[in-house]
Order: sequence, then structure tokens, then C-alpha cells
Amino acid sequence: MTTTERIWHPQYVWVTAGAVAMIFLAATQALAVTTVMPVVSADLDGAALYAVAFAGTLATSVIGMVAVGAWCDRTDPVLPLASAVGLFVVGLLIAGAAGDMTTLVVGRLVQGLGTGGQTVALYVVVARVYPTALHGRVFAAFSAAWVVPSIVGPVLAGAVADYLHWRWVFLGVAVLTAIAFIVVFLRLRGLPLRTSEPSDAPVLRRLSWAIVVAVGALGLSLAGEAGAWSLPVIALSLAAIGWGARPLLPTSTLRARRGLPSVILMRGLIAGALFGAEIYVPYLLIEEYGFSSTWAGLGLTTAALLWALGADLQGRFGDRLGNTRITLLGTVQLLAATLAAAATAAFALHPAVLIVGWALAGGGMGLMYPRLTVLTLAYSTPQNQGFNSSALSISDSIGASASIAAMGLVFVMLQATVASFVAVFLLAAALALLALVPGLRLGHAHQAPAR
Repeated sequence: MTTTERIWHPQYVWVTAGAVAMIFLAATQALAVTTVMPVVSADLDGAALYAVAFAGTLATSVIGMVAVGAWCDRTDPVLPLASAVGLFVVGLLIAGAAGDMTTLVVGRLVQGLGTGGQTVALYVVVARVYPTALHGRVFAAFSAAWVVPSIVGPVLAGAVADYLHWRWVFLGVAVLTAIAFIVVFLRLRGLPLRTSEPSDAPVLRRLSWAIVVAVGALGLSLAGEAGAWSLPVIALSLAAIGWGARPLLPTSTLRARRGLPSVILMRGLIAGALFGAEIYVPYLLIEEYGFSSTWAGLGLTTAALLWALGADLQGRFGDRLGNTRITLLGTVQLLAATLAAAATAAFALHPAVLIVGWALAGGGMGLMYPRLTVLTLAYSTPQNQGFNSSALSISDSIGASASIAAMGLVFVMLQATVASFVAVFLLAAALALLALVPGLRLGHAHQAPAR
């Protein structure tokens, strides 16, 4: 390996360091919010908006992904990245200063616009700054950036909420993210990152569909508050999500066509299974087992450890294992974790069953997540890197937001009982099984890129 074939070579070191730091902070914030949201909800008397605080961020992130993806396909990714980071920081500040749950949700909506755009812009930065041979290593570094916050983040966030205040979970990350972006910006500013053949695909139409998807996801998460109109709201919301998503994804994604469409679809299904259920892991530990916020974070830490291990194994042996084996190994672990969680809730098993069992979910995702990202870039050209990167992230967000909204609706309808937890985890298990359909049709990314 030559010296320039390292992501920490002086030519790339500041971009790598800043980008990894931004991923690290986004991971810290996401995991921290999952841990402390039960405390936030109780403090702001916002139980009815608990799921919306998660689903809303993911829903608006779709808008950010589409806008930034189209922007990057027309120019270099620096200004789009700057705009996304600005929205992310502003959203964190609003949430950190919120005096009621409604204001906090507004902050989370603004934060979502930035989160989605930031992810897409960083993917395009990887595609245009690093040679293809280093893409796998960069995404392995991004996965590794989840390791420390995943290990200590949930427990640390719980400690911050218990001994300081939950507001620092938002405010602290806002300041550190701004610093990390400055590091990246100063290095990218002078690089020739503009594509030689900018896309001329229409943007306003795609943005309109992204707004339709976001409204549908928000409508689904709020359907429980609609009273007698709940069923019509649910039906209209699901129709909006399904119809609006089609133009934002590669052709035939919802039909699981072999290649890139199946890569994109699988990402959404496994995101829905994991993130939809994950927010109820600390909730179950706090409500049914009396854990503090600090100790409830252990339920997420175990998953993070195996996520890191799975990502490392995928980085080392992914090509040798192949896409089919990775799919089977990953989905089986995710299925086992969700069923263990359902059994814990249903039969009041020892909480260790939930904590240890949930670790399998992390192991499966560690194998599958980075693999799907690398495949997406392998199927892409410079003209559609923004589109395909945004499609991957959009599928992520649609899967997670729709799943969180649907599970939140079920949870509220069952009145937050033990049956509610069981139902949520069984829904996640069903999504993990469904992910096998596109997972066995990923292809090998050596054919012409799909659009």
C-alpha cells in the first residue's frame, strides 16, 4: 500500500478527522437522545409527543437529503454541507432551550433538515476527495466513529441527565459540531470538488415529493391524537409516504429489483426494524424494571459493541463472505434480538436477557450497514452520486420514521402496557424478516449503475 492509499495520509488527514468527528458527534447525539428522552418527556409533560420527537427528525431529514443531494450533483459539496451543519446546530439549540415538548419537537424538526443533508454531503465528499480504493476504509472509519459514543454515549447521556440536566445533551453537541465542521471546511475550501458534468435533473419536483413524505410520516406519528379520524389519517399518511417516496428512490426500489434498488430498499427495512424498536429498549428498562437513565443506557451500549465488531469483520472479510452471507448473518441476528426483546417484555424475564439479546441487533447492523453504503457508491457515477447517496439516506429515514411512527401509534393505542412493548418488538421482527427479500438480490456492483 502506498502512502497516499491511507485515509490518514497528510493529503486527507484533516478531511478524515473532521468528517469522522462530525459522524462521531451525530452518533453521540442520536444515542444520547434515545437514552434521555423518557426523562425529557416526563420533565416537559410530553408523553403524547414521545414518538414524534424521534419520527419528526427522521421525516424532515428526507427534505434535507433531497435538497443537498441535488445541490451536490450540480456543484461542489462544501456550501451544501455548510448549510446542513448550520440547520443541525440551530435545531440542537432550539431543542436544548425548549420550555415545552412542542418547542422541543420543533427543534428536532429543524435538526432533521440538517442531519439528512449533512449525511448526504459527507458521502459526496468521500466520493470526490478519496480514490475508490479508499471508500471502504473511509466508511469503516465512519462506522468506527460510532464505537466510542455507542459504548459510553448512552451511559454518559444518562449521567448528564441524572446529575446535570438533559439540556446539555443538545447544547454540548451543538458547539462541538460547529468546531468539527470548521476543520473540514478549511481543508475542502480550496479543493476542486465540482463535478465535470453537473446534473440537470429537476429539483423542485423532487423537493415537493420529499415534503409529501415528511408530512406523511408526521401525520402517521400524530394519528393517535386524531380521535375518530385516526384511521383516515393513518391511511392518508401511509399513501403519502408510499407515493411520495417513489420519485426519490431508484426505479423499481419498492419492487426490490436486483442491484441498487434492492440495496436501497434493504437499508430502509433494517433501519425500520432497529431504530423503530431501539427507542423502547431504555423505555422498557426504566418503566418496567426501574432502571435509572444511566443504567438504561447499557441496553444500547451492548448493541454498540457488537455493531463495532460486525463493522470491523465486514471491513476485513466482507468480500470473502459475500453479500448473501452478510444478509443472512445480519438479518438472523436482528431477528433474534427483536424476539428476545419481545420475550423479555411478555414473560418478565431478567433484564439481562434484553441487554445481552439486544447486542445481536448491533452485530447484525454492523455487518450490513457499511456494506450497503459501499455498494451504493459502487453502483454510482459522478453524475448521480448525490442522487444515490440521498436515496440511501432517504430510505434509511423513511424506514425508520415510518416504523417509529407506526410503533408509537401501536404503543399509545395499547396504553403503554406490557402488551405495547411486545407488539413493538414483534413488528420489528417482521421487518427484519422482510429485509431478506431485497437482501438476497443485492447484486455485485460490477454492472452499470442503476438509477
